[in-house]
Amino acid sequence: MATRILKRTGVSNEICEQLKRHQIESCKDLLSLTPVEVMHSAQLSYQKALVLLQSVGKAIAPPLTTALELWKQHSDSCFSTLMPVLDKLLRGGLPCGTITEWNNVSPQVTGPSGCGKTQLCLMLSVLATLPKKLGGLESSVIYIDTESAFSAERLVEIAQSRFPDYFNCKERVLQMAGRVHLFRELTCQDVLNRLERLEEDIISTGAGLLILDSVASVVRKEFDTTLPSNLIHRSNLLGHEATTLKYLAHQFNIPVVLTNQITTHVGAQGSALPSEADSSFVTAALGNTWSHSVNTRFIVQYVDAHQRQILIAKSPVAPFAVLNYTIQKQGICIDGNDNQETLYEGTDPGLQPIRVRTGFNLDAT
Repeated sequence: MATRILKRTGVSNEICEQLKRHQIESCKDLLSLTPVEVMHSAQLSYQKALVLLQSVGKAIAPPLTTALELWKQHSDSCFSTLMPVLDKLLRGGLPCGTITEWNNVSPQVTGPSGCGKTQLCLMLSVLATLPKKLGGLESSVIYIDTESAFSAERLVEIAQSRFPDYFNCKERVLQMAGRVHLFRELTCQDVLNRLERLEEDIISTGAGLLILDSVASVVRKEFDTTLPSNLIHRSNLLGHEATTLKYLAHQFNIPVVLTNQITTHVGAQGSALPSEADSSFVTAALGNTWSHSVNTRFIVQYVDAHQRQILIAKSPVAPFAVLNYTIQKQGICIDGNDNQETLYEGTDPGLQPIRVRTGFNLDAT
């Protein structure tokens, strides 16, 4: 990928330092230059400048791979959610080297919040730090928080409640918490800058999971999409973010988990359907271009005041399915037995509007 720093392509430290004096640090910076410009900036001969350009170009070109290699990679590269019914549908868990997105129903008018996408991110953070013998990745986590929603107290509570036998001593709890590296980035530019510098952080921390919670929050705050110029700028920004995230996922073969929001369109009054007044049509935020950037998409929504649903809306391996769940002290808990699953009947929920309630009657009767 063009944003990779030159040191990661095998360029010597001496040449990297020389190029850095001319603000040339990434592959993109170098490959944007002519051989003559590289010759002067790096103080190389013309022939060596050509060789440098060719070697860097080859280093960032995507390698040729076969279907057999991809099949072997998938069978060995899944991050288990330790929720058997979901892992079964996903054929092992969240696929490494790809982007998984969790969408939360976020009504624009009225309705409940807190479907649990941040709770899920915290739970996945705990799972990633676990030893491999317990189903974890035995790695660190990089967690980018754009909503100031991260809670260290809740992280510890999930760990101790879900794995009481393992986290039965303070040392293991501290070790787990120390492996979750939090970055709070509250503007679009801060998020983009962090992503562009993340390659070295992943290497230095030994991260096996990257979480961005949430990708939509800062974008929707900063861009008024009624202005055409803002729409173009937003599209370019999201495209850059998606490209960088895909590169990081593929380069380090780690799962990248994002949370998104869903835009709700309130149903028109006077409909022939009796429930139309208290229902809405929802679609994923950030538009169609962004929706094609993610490999797996889940939608989480309320069933009633307590019960929630996970819909598998997009996956290269899993069928469309619906799973009921609740949020407990130990995090996300799928309802029913481990073999229970409900296939989604009807049109692809990732492409068509999904009807959800925007209010609940909580009066006891």
